[in-house]
Amino acid sequence: MPTYVALLSWTDQGVRNYKDTAKRSEAFGSAVQKLGAKVLSIYWTVGPYDLVAIVEAPDDETATAALLQLGGVGNIRSTTLRAFGQEEMERIIAKAAV
Repeated sequence: MPTYVALLSWTDQGVRNYKDTAKRSEAFGSAVQKLGAKVLSIYWTVGPYDLVAIVEAPDDETATAALLQLGGVGNIRSTTLRAFGQEEMERIIAKAAV
């Protein structure tokens, strides 16, 4: 399944509700599962982003829907990256070499 790295920044609302961040991450995991995706891990970070989520989803549409649901609650803004594992990258290189 494709992997996505979501770089998350708290909104003003998210910062005000920081005490609920662990519970919100659990709710996000449950919501993602209902869409057929999976949260592999969530990290709280120091720096330009407040959290990093690693998500597997069957396709870009599902990943986007999950992150739209998350952002729609109003606690975060996201920047999402499609990540490629080694096997995927080897297939990409093989196609490029043709």
